[in-house]
Amino acid sequence: MMDELTLRKALSYIPLGGLRYYEQTDSTNNIALAWAATGAPDLALVYAEEQTAGRGRGRHRWFTPPGAALAFSLVLRPLFGQEQATPLYSALGALAVCEALAVHGLYSEIKWPNDVLLNRRKVCGILAESAWLGERVESIVLGVGLNIKPEAVPPPEQLSFPATCLETELLPPQHKIETFERAELVQQILQAVLYWRGLVATDIFIHAWERRLAFLGDQVEIREDGQALKTGQVDGLEPDGSLRLLSPQGQTFTIQSGEVHLRPVV
Repeated sequence: MMDELTLRKALSYIPLGGLRYYEQTDSTNNIALAWAATGAPDLALVYAEEQTAGRGRGRHRWFTPPGAALAFSLVLRPLFGQEQATPLYSALGALAVCEALAVHGLYSEIKWPNDVLLNRRKVCGILAESAWLGERVESIVLGVGLNIKPEAVPPPEQLSFPATCLETELLPPQHKIETFERAELVQQILQAVLYWRGLVATDIFIHAWERRLAFLGDQVEIREDGQALKTGQVDGLEPDGSLRLLSPQGQTFTIQSGEVHLRPVV
């Protein structure tokens, strides 16, 4: 288990707006959203060693057993001029995780819009939720769930996409990630968030995301709730972060939002 003192020490150089640490909670996003609604400052962080009701996108649950994963949520107040860029914050979280993993020699990809893959298996999920005041986004809660140990990977029958964890993917085999390394990972992810946050919605950000795009050039299947199955070749990203594909007839079309499932066509 990673205790609060170890985490605070690792994050001492991050300009946090506050830290709430839990050995167990239902969902770090739930706590962060409630905190944001009562005035949590920018970069306020909620961290938990165990989530009993973690949430993913749509109706998916996120499995977080004790001490086997990183589970945290960051409160972000929109920067001036970025009010229209908030839909890109989930990709911001995914890109930050990719950069942190690269420090440890792991090349990861982003399954549009925001799942992080290692060897085409999901290792991390991002959940970005916005709180509105009238027509203005007042805050974004950026939730990160990163599988560290095999115990964090649900049984195959509970998965909609293959999953993995860092200990499985790291070399040498049976490498164990110690407490200090987990705290360091949180620090590295937050540092990357701080760097890329100011570049959200710029060409630099979109190109960095696109370079990490999973299945680029591959034929994939895409399914949105309430809509028919679509098939296309992943061609890249639009300036607004939409996924650009080529139909079997060679026509370009885009996917913008919703619960989208991507799988390579076998």
